[in-house]
Amino acid sequence: MTGRSNFILFIIPLFLGCQATPKKQEADTETEKDSIAVVVAGPASLPEEDKETSSINRPDYDTSQWTDLTLLDNSILIDMRYATEDNFVKERMYECGRCFLRPEVARAVVAAHRELQQQGLVLKMLDCYRPHPIQWKLWNKVPDRRYVSDPRKGSMHNRGAAVDLTLADRTGQELDMGTPYDFFGPEAHPSYQALPDSVLANRRLLRETMIRYGFKPIRTEWWHYSFGGKNYMLSDMLWKCY
Repeated sequence: MTGRSNFILFIIPLFLGCQATPKKQEADTETEKDSIAVVVAGPASLPEEDKETSSINRPDYDTSQWTDLTLLDNSILIDMRYATEDNFVKERMYECGRCFLRPEVARAVVAAHRELQQQGLVLKMLDCYRPHPIQWKLWNKVPDRRYVSDPRKGSMHNRGAAVDLTLADRTGQELDMGTPYDFFGPEAHPSYQALPDSVLANRRLLRETMIRYGFKPIRTEWWHYSFGGKNYMLSDMLWKCY
């Protein structure tokens, strides 16, 4: 009896242990499923968020051909006069004001701007790339080659290689340049000298800085500078407004 009793006592724990093992395995399996579910479900919403973010930040223009100047350096002031009625034709020409330039031209403007920042000054952009159709509108208003390039030939603005700009202090106050922007008369010519010394100094600072970074002035407008060294095609590109 003693031997038989010992045998029974040995069998019972063994049987109970065999019954418990599947339950533990089942519990472990459920835990693993839960872990997998968390790992898979966690990132599942990220692609939609990434897609939305990328659509906001994705450039709406050909970045190999154009640069939006404010994205390159947003401390440059933008006052695109042809996006307002504050211009010589007293008519809004652009649906909205965005300063586009060819990439090399934009980088040169930024370099000039950062040099001027060391003197407590900034560049203020008055016109940048001008779509070719807008050149026709300006020509129809003022068909005078001294002030508006013939659209049949096109201007450097139409190529994204010219800027109209002035100097301002860090508060945005424009420096005195002797005449307003788009002033038609000899007083606006860079060679005109019958101006206060402070005005002549402001014009000289702008001219020397721009020339140092590859820009050339013209004889009738103190504000206009064209980038040299490369030919660009005329463009009809129209930017989007938001």
